[in-house]
Amino acid sequence: MLSNPFLFALMRHLPAGPASWLGGWLSANVARRTMKLRDARARTNLAILRPNLSEAEREAILTRRWVNIGRTMAELANIDRLVNDAHVTVIDKEGYQQVLDGPGPMIAFTCHLGNWDLLAAHIKWSTDRPGLGVYEDPEDPKIAAQLKKARSSYMGEAIGGEGAARGVLKHLTQKDRATLYILADERRDRQVWFPTFGRPLEPSGNLSIALRLARKVGAQFLPFYLVRTSGPHFALHWHPPLDPRHMTDADIVATLDRYLGDACIAHADQWLALHDMDLTMPGHDVT
Repeated sequence: MLSNPFLFALMRHLPAGPASWLGGWLSANVARRTMKLRDARARTNLAILRPNLSEAEREAILTRRWVNIGRTMAELANIDRLVNDAHVTVIDKEGYQQVLDGPGPMIAFTCHLGNWDLLAAHIKWSTDRPGLGVYEDPEDPKIAAQLKKARSSYMGEAIGGEGAARGVLKHLTQKDRATLYILADERRDRQVWFPTFGRPLEPSGNLSIALRLARKVGAQFLPFYLVRTSGPHFALHWHPPLDPRHMTDADIVATLDRYLGDACIAHADQWLALHDMDLTMPGHDVT
């Protein structure tokens, strides 16, 4: 959909609900057939992460996963219509708002669950904190351009590529109560290194960067994620902030890994990165 300007424009002209449904239908019935390798990887990884499921249960989860991917892509054209209390329910909203209204810089830390772009837009909508998102452009320049255009209306400031580290540090140190939005489950070397799922992996990638930044600027971690409940409706879950002044890096990593790892397994039908790794590879065996 992102590489097809007509489809993207169609999604924008349709009401948010029908657009989301159409995106899910196209993904499950068209895209899935052309992405057999990704589907096979997701199936293998799901069998490892949730071995107690029957074959029929796993297939149902995989089908729902393709629907969620398609809905998420279609909803990119309608994020501004979804950033509201009618579409996003915050679990313990009062407590969440108290966290956002608190002092100091914050690193909002999540995974590609539910609709991660809506989550980024929602935290920007929910607080007066200056926000910055870290992103990595897709390899396809057409998709990258369309994605940038879609996000420009709701994402606010975003940064990626060379010079990103300097820009992030400047943001966190020079803006009062600045927030950094980071997706931790990025793909590197044909693997997803976080969550670990018990694999003997050292903190690396975005997680390693976030740990160093938190120590340098005194930022707290806010672990959170957004999951789809039905159609274009979502629940925002969050964990009390993790403060590097009172926790070791190992404790922070363990808490993040457990909280977000459990969420990715429980909501495997909404976790994008399930197809981006190979848990059968040496060094990536799940314990």
